[in-house]
Amino acid sequence: MKILVLCDDKWHPAEVVEKGMAFLTEEGFELDFVKDAKDILTPEMLRRYPLIVNAKGNVLNCGNDAPWFDNGVTEVGPKELKSYVEQGGGFLSIHSGNSFTAEECREYTEFVGNSFVTHPARCEVTVHVEREHPVTEGVSDFTIRDEHYQLDHLAEDILPLLTTRSETGGNQMGGYVRMVGKGRLCVLAPGHILSVWENPEFRKLIRNAIRWCTDGQA
Repeated sequence: MKILVLCDDKWHPAEVVEKGMAFLTEEGFELDFVKDAKDILTPEMLRRYPLIVNAKGNVLNCGNDAPWFDNGVTEVGPKELKSYVEQGGGFLSIHSGNSFTAEECREYTEFVGNSFVTHPARCEVTVHVEREHPVTEGVSDFTIRDEHYQLDHLAEDILPLLTTRSETGGNQMGGYVRMVGKGRLCVLAPGHILSVWENPEFRKLIRNAIRWCTDGQA
């Protein structure tokens, strides 16, 4: 399976995501990494992939914090991403893919289903499985050191799968799924540092999410 991976921003360097997802290539997945999304992506390009993984905030790249989405300039913005999923594509948003705020980019936050609020300093975060689902199949609760994201403005149609907890961040939504038209969308909030991506339980979540997001595609 070919997967399009969007990554690299001022606070989340691409190297973490590239190394963190490398295990998938050993399992037969083909990963295409795009960093400068504004100047590379087109709607036609999106259709080559059954799944998009977004691990990128709303900036150009790690060296330029100008906005990724720019009306009249960006070929692929929230509208095009939503259309891709509505037509049957899969979308997996990991960590910084959920760092958009409704104030800066409401169209994206409404598509992905959440708006970033804040996070405390890196701390111990426990990830708790809330319900049985194909995304959580075989996954046990685990504890990581990470940025503990607080997300708000969650879509009404989400199915919560994970809760995250820390002493400084309390209880937060850690992961969910939702249907968007004919396609499927999954959100995983952890993933700031490489050791999180290397955690065996987090890797299970990624594998399961990939399968669920692309289930039923031709």
